[in-house]
Amino acid sequence: GDGGGHQIVEFVWDAPLAFGQLLEELGRIPIPPYLCRESEELDNSRYQTVYSRFEGSVAAPTAGLHFSKHLMKRLEIKGVDMAFLTLHVGLGNFRTVDVEDLTKHKMDSEQVVIPERTAEAVNRVKRAGGKVCAVGTTVMRSVESSVSTEGLLKPFDGWTNKFIFSPYEFSVANCMITNFHLPYSTQLMMVAAFAGYDALMSAYDVAKKEKYRFGTYGDAMLIL
Repeated sequence: GDGGGHQIVEFVWDAPLAFGQLLEELGRIPIPPYLCRESEELDNSRYQTVYSRFEGSVAAPTAGLHFSKHLMKRLEIKGVDMAFLTLHVGLGNFRTVDVEDLTKHKMDSEQVVIPERTAEAVNRVKRAGGKVCAVGTTVMRSVESSVSTEGLLKPFDGWTNKFIFSPYEFSVANCMITNFHLPYSTQLMMVAAFAGYDALMSAYDVAKKEKYRFGTYGDAMLIL
């Protein structure tokens, strides 16, 4: 234990498998606990974005789950450019905020990689006055962790524990796609800072009335 509720576990195994293969053989996809069920075979493909490339997250960036290869092709035909980054989501993603003073909430550090070509693509659009749409709170947290003084995106390879809540001045994206998040979550607080609390809560009222799905396999909204 490290005093913060974390445990450090050392694995020792005697098998001709690499550690990643061992996890693949014995492990299960860590779907969110609030789904209240064991993961199924179907989750192995369903709980991944079609464009994921690197192993390391304990959770999928759920806004990205709405994008099929077909949809991405249609966006490309419409002239929407796509740029990718990596954030290895940590267990803190599932931790609710239980402090009155939000400055006291401590986010877990997570590893972020923003390639140079991604920064260049985003900044080209920003300089032209175009729309930069963050797909999910994971992307929003990543880009806001590496911003120049002129509000441009900088390449980055490191760790972030950025917690975004109102009032906050967003620098990179001017629109976002995000799922309907759970109460007391850091994701909900970030989205409220971006959309405005009252506007977001009225959207959530509609979502509840229309029986939209919340959380991981839920519906999404586009905030312009």
